[in-house]
Amino acid sequence: MSDASYDSSIQEGEAQFGDYFALLKPRVMTLVVFTAFVGLLAAPVPVHPFIAFCAVLFIAVGGGASGALNMWYDSDIDAVMRRTAKRPIPAGKVTREEALAIGLTLSVFSCLFLAFATNYLAGGLLAFTIFFYVVIYTMWLKRATPQNIVIGGAAGAFPPMIGWAAATGEISTASVLMFCLTFMWTPPHFWALALFMRSDYDDAGVPMLTVTHGRRATRVHILVYTVLLAALAIALGFTQVGGPVYLTVAVVLNALFLKGAVDIWRRDEDASEGDNFLTERKFFKLSLLYLFAHFGAILIEAGIDRMGF
Repeated sequence: MSDASYDSSIQEGEAQFGDYFALLKPRVMTLVVFTAFVGLLAAPVPVHPFIAFCAVLFIAVGGGASGALNMWYDSDIDAVMRRTAKRPIPAGKVTREEALAIGLTLSVFSCLFLAFATNYLAGGLLAFTIFFYVVIYTMWLKRATPQNIVIGGAAGAFPPMIGWAAATGEISTASVLMFCLTFMWTPPHFWALALFMRSDYDDAGVPMLTVTHGRRATRVHILVYTVLLAALAIALGFTQVGGPVYLTVAVVLNALFLKGAVDIWRRDEDASEGDNFLTERKFFKLSLLYLFAHFGAILIEAGIDRMGF
């Protein structure tokens, strides 16, 4: 569908503040803010509370800018997917031009102000993250390869590294492993969703792994990535941000996550339709807890360290 024909199909409607805010993908922004905050607080350098607040705010704005630009470019496929059909642009509340203007403005604002408030490394990493998500993932990989979510997942994995860089001006083994934790978590998380939302990606023509290689191959991929993820999660516990609390959480959660991946791998393809993909849904729900729990444990370890216990 061309831009002109799509824009002409938008129904008239008066946008509210909530419609513009929805452009920023607030649910995704929650994860961005939390992991960036943990990266900043876990760094071995004390940061003034006002500087920390500004850093997290500008990282959040940068994440929102990425969301607006993603909705601008993907408005055609959002309109045909049930999961995204009610987003502001396909719903006729916001035009593509407005989304583009908001996304570009917030991108420049967030990167410049983060660099001024903290350091140029943090600002540069945020700029690269926005570029990666919008250009590399949204404009190129998403519609070109079934590995879209694997490579594109890097964009969502940068916030803890940016938070760490904002505090220290450096990149460390711990910040790289925090990046890897999110990066390796993304594929099994989204592939589990795709297993019971496959028709959406079929309708939109997005080459998700479930569409191009089938459910059986997707289940194998989920298991492989979950094994690699578990190894990285445990390894993070032996860096300067780890400790007994983190290792306990990591061991328990990764044991549960591995069990879920094995259960998905063992699934009988014929039985999947009959029980409404309950195994995949259970794994997906666990994946929502997985990342927050790991980063929450890192935050607890940082608090324990700060208090000198």
